[in-house]
Amino acid sequence: MAIDGRGKVAVVTGASSGIGRQTALALARAGFDVAVGARRKERLADLVDEIARETGKAAYAAALDVTSVPSIDAFVQGVIGHFGVVHVLVNNAGKALGRDPVETADEADWQEMLDTNVMGLMRMTKRFLPHIVASGDGHIVNLGSIAGHESYAGGSVYCATKFAVRAITEALRHELLGKPVRVTSIDPGMVETEFSLVRFHGDASEAAKVYQGVRPLTADDIADCIVFAVTRPAHVNIDEMIVTSIDQAGARVFHRRGAPS
Repeated sequence: MAIDGRGKVAVVTGASSGIGRQTALALARAGFDVAVGARRKERLADLVDEIARETGKAAYAAALDVTSVPSIDAFVQGVIGHFGVVHVLVNNAGKALGRDPVETADEADWQEMLDTNVMGLMRMTKRFLPHIVASGDGHIVNLGSIAGHESYAGGSVYCATKFAVRAITEALRHELLGKPVRVTSIDPGMVETEFSLVRFHGDASEAAKVYQGVRPLTADDIADCIVFAVTRPAHVNIDEMIVTSIDQAGARVFHRRGAPS
């Protein structure tokens, strides 16, 4: 039996596009009050308007850079000041940068991925966790990746960050055992969003090649999985969900239509 989100507050990071945006919409449709944050605050205005049109709810939106401690602190204070409580935290903010081998990769890309995917997630979790526990029915959802289960050439640091997310999620589950907080990792395979465009530093032709001949997942597919996890009865924890397209059988194993067999 599923429950709905009425009377609960959900926070989504990296909500300006892709999985984060669609997750915020899906949670609002499921009855949650929603707080959204992203670096590109101007994009959040359209999201807030869409949530209001569809649900009649007024979402809370504020600028959020998860690599900046002052930005995180201001966002958390704003959310708590607005709602007074948080039940669900969706740590969606994250990125991949570059596909170069270790020998030639840009170390600035490494640092940005580590700061965003690992430190950002941990800091957001640490600051919201007392409020999530106090809610009496909390849930932390971390966006991992199939790359957190299987590494590949050119993805060493990105994969390392997602292996870290997996480890953090498991450790949290142990640390919170006996408290009213569920902890879930949603680990997608290929999803067609701005992910590859960001990874290739805005090179649209390189980004397009990633999805050539493949039917990838959509942001809505992953948002649906997140809503499923957070609307189970309070005693049911979805520990981990690996989600791939039917055209994907591993981090680097795809069936590409039109490719020679």
